[in-house]
Amino acid sequence: MAKILVVDDEKIIVKGIRFSLLQDQMEVDCAYDGEQAVEMARNTEYDVVLLDVMLPKLDGFQVCQAIREFSNMPIIMLTAKGEDMDKILGLEYGADDYMTKPFNILEVKARIKSIFRRSQPQAEVHEEKRVIRVHDLEVNCQNRTVVLGGQPVRLTAKEFDLLQLLITHRGKVYSREALLETVWKYDYMGDMRTVDVHIRRLREKIERDNAGPEFILTKWGVGYYFTDKD
Repeated sequence: MAKILVVDDEKIIVKGIRFSLLQDQMEVDCAYDGEQAVEMARNTEYDVVLLDVMLPKLDGFQVCQAIREFSNMPIIMLTAKGEDMDKILGLEYGADDYMTKPFNILEVKARIKSIFRRSQPQAEVHEEKRVIRVHDLEVNCQNRTVVLGGQPVRLTAKEFDLLQLLITHRGKVYSREALLETVWKYDYMGDMRTVDVHIRRLREKIERDNAGPEFILTKWGVGYYFTDKD
C-alpha cells in the first residue's frame, strides 16, 4: 500500500485529495504547515509527498530542502498556475516533479502511481545488468543505489531513473523530449528546463568537474548521453 503525505494549508483541497487517494487504497497523512510536514517526513518514510509551495511557518521550498537533508522520498511540488519560477525553484531544491493548480485529481493519481512504480526495485533487470560499473562509479539497478569512489551517493527517484536509463544505454544520445517521455512516463506538460535541472543536479552528485564531466555528456543541439569510453 502506497503511503502519501499531502501538504497544503487549504484544508478543503487536502480533504478532496485525501478522499480520492483513499479510494485507490492508498494510505494518506496530511500536514497543514511546513514545520508539521518536515516533522512527519522525519518520522515516516513516504512513497510520495505532495507539497504545496505556499505554506505557513516554512514554505514548500524550505520543506523540500529540509527533507532532502535526510531522505530521498519522491516529492511533487504544487505550484500556482503560470508561476514558472516556482517550478524551477522546486526542482532546484530537490523536487522530483511539479504540478500546477488547479489540477485534475486523475492526473495527480497517475503521477503518484508512476513514481511509485518507478521507485520499486526492478525485478525484471537481467542478472548481468543489476550492477553496472564505469570507472569508480557503481550503479545497482536492483537496489537503486549508487556508489562513487567507495562512497554512497544519495539520488532522488528521478535522478536515479535518469542515470539508470543513460548508463544502461551508453553512447545513446537522448533528446530532452525523449527523456521526458521515457523517464516521466506520462503525458508530461512541463518544459525542457525540467530535464536540464535534473541533469545538472545529477552531475553535481557524480561528476568531479561539472565543467568537464566524465560520465554524463552533452551532444550540443541534440541531448545527453552517458560516455561509452571505458
